Amino acid sequence: MADSQKVLEIIRAMGERIEREKDYLTELDQPIGDSDHGINMARGFAAVEQKLPSPEADIGAILKSVGMTLVSTVGGASGPLYGTAFMKAGMACAGKQELDVAGFLDAMDAAVAGVQTRGHAAVGEATMIDAMVPAQQAMRAAASGGLSAHEVLAAGAAAARAGAEHTKELVATKGRASYVGERGIGHQDPGATSFTDLLETVAAAF
Repeated sequence: MADSQKVLEIIRAMGERIEREKDYLTELDQPIGDSDHGINMARGFAAVEQKLPSPEADIGAILKSVGMTLVSTVGGASGPLYGTAFMKAGMACAGKQELDVAGFLDAMDAAVAGVQTRGHAAVGEATMIDAMVPAQQAMRAAASGGLSAHEVLAAGAAAARAGAEHTKELVATKGRASYVGERGIGHQDPGATSFTDLLETVAAAF
């Protein structure tokens, strides 16, 4: 599915996507957060670009580097959460020079578990988990059905997008968005949206 060089290309594409979407992500954050999600994420991925290992590094080391950089450069809750996601995924890919669909899904499982533990969040609380878990489940189902890597990733991206949009209907109980309570209904969670952007970038690479 992907070697270290391909993973590096995808991470750079993620940074480009976040840069394009940063104003929209920040706009989503204005009514329910600190009005800086897109700005922070763009800054984080710009730093990631500068610190990426060489293509000789294994995939686990690459993902760990991304996670550590995001933790140190992205403000608010997003830095620790995205940093944890990438670092846990990196641990699942330790020593690997190539990643197949099964390996990617294992890394995704580790990322989701890490975010849930770090953020103490569950589905239905209007967080990035509301995009991550549906994507995880959709990809597992697609893979068990024998679909191709592209089809598995496309199913995950579609489920993530639907999950992110569904956060408009939820009352946030975690993070800064919880402060606005029911007034947050109608506003899409920026973290769920940025995760969807990243997964769509991965799917587009295949």
